[in-house]
Amino acid sequence: MAHTFLAQDAVELAVVERSGFIESRHIGSAVVTAADGSVVTSLGDPNAPIFPRSTLKPFQTLASMQAGAPLRGAQAAIASGSHIGSLEHMDLVREMLQKAGLQESDLLCPAAWPQDSEAYRWMVRTERQKTPLAMNCSGKHAAFLWACIENGWDLKSYLDPKHPLQQLVIAAIEEYTGEAPVQLGIDGCGAPVAAISLTALARGYGKLSRSPGDKNANARAATIATAMVDYPWAVHGRGKPNSVVMEDLGILTKGGAEGVLALGTPTGVGVAVKILDGNERASTLVALTLLAASGAIDIPAVAGVLNKVVEPVTGGGGVVGSLRLGTAVSALLG
Repeated sequence: MAHTFLAQDAVELAVVERSGFIESRHIGSAVVTAADGSVVTSLGDPNAPIFPRSTLKPFQTLASMQAGAPLRGAQAAIASGSHIGSLEHMDLVREMLQKAGLQESDLLCPAAWPQDSEAYRWMVRTERQKTPLAMNCSGKHAAFLWACIENGWDLKSYLDPKHPLQQLVIAAIEEYTGEAPVQLGIDGCGAPVAAISLTALARGYGKLSRSPGDKNANARAATIATAMVDYPWAVHGRGKPNSVVMEDLGILTKGGAEGVLALGTPTGVGVAVKILDGNERASTLVALTLLAASGAIDIPAVAGVLNKVVEPVTGGGGVVGSLRLGTAVSALLG
């Protein structure tokens, strides 16, 4: 059976300290790539395959746009995002469907309750049921459907790996990451998910993130990168880690399930992190620190963002510890 890297090939990326005692250790792999795709920093085994999960969404959006979906602004951002199902998120997805002449029932992603507490309370109060609009991948699925409408493709099989749209997705992934998937799986939303290496993922984000400043870049890729940074709330949610990083630092940021995170700077530096046990709490700390250690961003700027997005360790209503860098990452800071 195919698999990702083993524990013995991982390194300690972060630790959780409580009352002066280290109670948890997050191991994993990470990589930083330069604008030319060369590896700047390598930790663990970043050449082993992983399922990047939702970090692939910008490339899936690119395929939808290249197939004719006329996404602009917040539409491109939410198609590339994993939103929390707020009322404004659901309204935006509903608007996309309406523009394509479709409705909520055309979405093939699972029905879900909103992660956003206000939207959840509203749905309960108004006696509504779970809806695919609230599923965090509904923006991507709306874009998929819109592309199918533009081409007259079958709407009922748009998640089939053999569907013309999904073939375009694989082509986009290969073009931007420089690597052919070693395996296809089924993501949580039902869409195909391609297994590639962390190194390939970092290169893909580096290439995508520098598109707005590259006159020779794909204009649709530039639209996606710009939209994600301009409408960070649509990618994740107001006050949520991915959105805060993009809002404060202007760095393309997208998390994926099972502890995956990818970042790209406007200059084309890419970062990809995989926490081996799938826990995501250390991924932003590690990824931004790697960017700072590589010189791609100022350490004070990183510190300000981390203060907003890294939760303290609490006990008895007070702060009793912290999530901090593991030895493999802290050593890079000198």
